[in-house]
Amino acid sequence: MARRRKGKPINGWLVVDKPAGMTSTAVVNAVRRITGAAKAGHAGTLDPLATGVLPIALGEATKTVPYAMDSAKRYRFTLRWGEARDTDDAEGAVTATSPVRPERAAIEAVLPRFTGEIDQRPPIYSAIKVDGRRSYDLARADQAPVLAMRPVRIDSISLAEMADADHASFDVACGKGAYMRALARDIAEALGTVGHVSALRRTAVGGFRAEGAISLEHLSDVGHSPARFEQCLLSVATALDDIPALALADLEADRLRMGRAVQVLRTADRVVIEALDDGAILRAMDGKTLIALTRLEGMEIHPVRVFNL
Repeated sequence: MARRRKGKPINGWLVVDKPAGMTSTAVVNAVRRITGAAKAGHAGTLDPLATGVLPIALGEATKTVPYAMDSAKRYRFTLRWGEARDTDDAEGAVTATSPVRPERAAIEAVLPRFTGEIDQRPPIYSAIKVDGRRSYDLARADQAPVLAMRPVRIDSISLAEMADADHASFDVACGKGAYMRALARDIAEALGTVGHVSALRRTAVGGFRAEGAISLEHLSDVGHSPARFEQCLLSVATALDDIPALALADLEADRLRMGRAVQVLRTADRVVIEALDDGAILRAMDGKTLIALTRLEGMEIHPVRVFNL
């Protein structure tokens, strides 16, 4: 018999504005303590130095975390020219210096090189596994690995401001797996100097935006008031907004809940699926309630993940 998980059965998403100095795991643990939720996880690690959007999935929302992690991201980072660091951010030890401070025109001229599908070498202080061990663990043990280049997608990058000769801030929109620390390092090298990230803020993960993020202090304040807490909690389906939806009748919803396939019969639903290939993922909805994520096979939808909502 399965053990019952301790805590409250809270289902939904919280968008936390992560403070600097905390790990993403520490933020998740804090949210669990404040809310008493039985289950929680986050959609994409932020470095301790970083602040900003950290979507926290509670309960059944944890089943949608992979879809949130695949979403496009937005960042604002500040590049400090003239100092390379072993972590590629301000927390590391200085490994090289340079007197070169790029001018605005030179910076803007080099940015197109870093737009589109590019190859990027991740920072050695990253969670990538090498022979079963985290790269940052190897680096801390003076066994820093040589990480392979890998493709990432940078949708856009623009120079936002230059506070002084030593610093420049950039706005970036990107796909999954792009490291801002590596991007900053490589931009500096392309400009004939060295550099590292001195500040980093994530402003969006898919539909989760900084404008709707709450601090842990605010969450603690509202956590004791069910009505105020509900105003902060987003639906489980929030991370799935980009996935086409089908409206089900009660009997169809019951079939999916039992793990059975459902035939697509209604004309309106057939219009939705005609533009999709076999294997496409669809949201099955009963009114406003998410029933399941399903896979399209011919004119049937088959349950992939069923939600207990």
